[in-house]
Amino acid sequence: MRAVFLDLVSLDDLDLSPIEACVDELVTYPVTAPEEVAARIAGFDLVITNKVRLDAETISAASALKLICVVATGVNNVDLEAAAKANIPVCNAQGYGVSSVAQHVIALMMALHTRLLDYDRAVRAGDWGRAQQFCLLDFPIVEVEGRTLGIVGYGALGQAVARLANCLGMNVVVAARPGSDEVPEGRVHLDQLLEQADVISLHCPLTDATRDLIAEQQLVKMKPGAFLINAARGGVVNEAALAQALRDGQIAGAATDVLTEEPPRQGNVLLAGDIPNLIVTPHSAWGSIQARSRIIAQTAENIEAFKRGQPTRQVV
Repeated sequence: MRAVFLDLVSLDDLDLSPIEACVDELVTYPVTAPEEVAARIAGFDLVITNKVRLDAETISAASALKLICVVATGVNNVDLEAAAKANIPVCNAQGYGVSSVAQHVIALMMALHTRLLDYDRAVRAGDWGRAQQFCLLDFPIVEVEGRTLGIVGYGALGQAVARLANCLGMNVVVAARPGSDEVPEGRVHLDQLLEQADVISLHCPLTDATRDLIAEQQLVKMKPGAFLINAARGGVVNEAALAQALRDGQIAGAATDVLTEEPPRQGNVLLAGDIPNLIVTPHSAWGSIQARSRIIAQTAENIEAFKRGQPTRQVV
């Protein structure tokens, strides 16, 4: 089996030997431009991709292709209908980043409550050296214990964040599924969660029901001292509305690991320099060494399962 990895860049510091052991040949590229895809996959049995798009034309022209492995959970970069038509299984990675994302969310939450970045910048700017007393207390520090965390999206990620929050002495409330009229027992309507929560953490996929789920109308319902954290997908939060809410002091702060366009080559309203108490991280919540190593291991498992005629983690 000959394999080609089209965009290794986010995993290039890891040991690929589990995958290499499954195939006769593994060719890797750091990145692959759209116009390079067809030539690079020609003659290969297995294509491994993270974000490189495999459209219907590309899949149909790849006469040797037998298996597509996506080293992520989302497979929107692969034309699944075309793959199914060509009888080419598409397998992904699942559940690999739960601990990494949950840890990142808690880190963002703690940084907002302690104003960690503001204090670091103040010290580096010399404010501590000019202080009249032994400490700086220029930014309000809030304890998380006893605060209410509202979670929107209660799959594996949301549940992992809830477990960590409980360890910190927080109260956890969970929103009903966005877009559903039903409010199951133990859940609350999103509007109720917005009014109750001191911290809101988003863990839902981007769908028609969740696009702009948190926009101006929802932000005005939040507590003035509340924090918003988005480690879900760009587009779940209306970025312009969030920027304005922070400038107006409508909410106390926010953190996001995702933007509507990634990377933000054209800039983004949330990257303006005048937005107070906002933390932006570069879609790195999933990226612990352990999480990315699990992706390699799962991909190797997917290849071996395919070779046995029993594909695993198969989405088509």
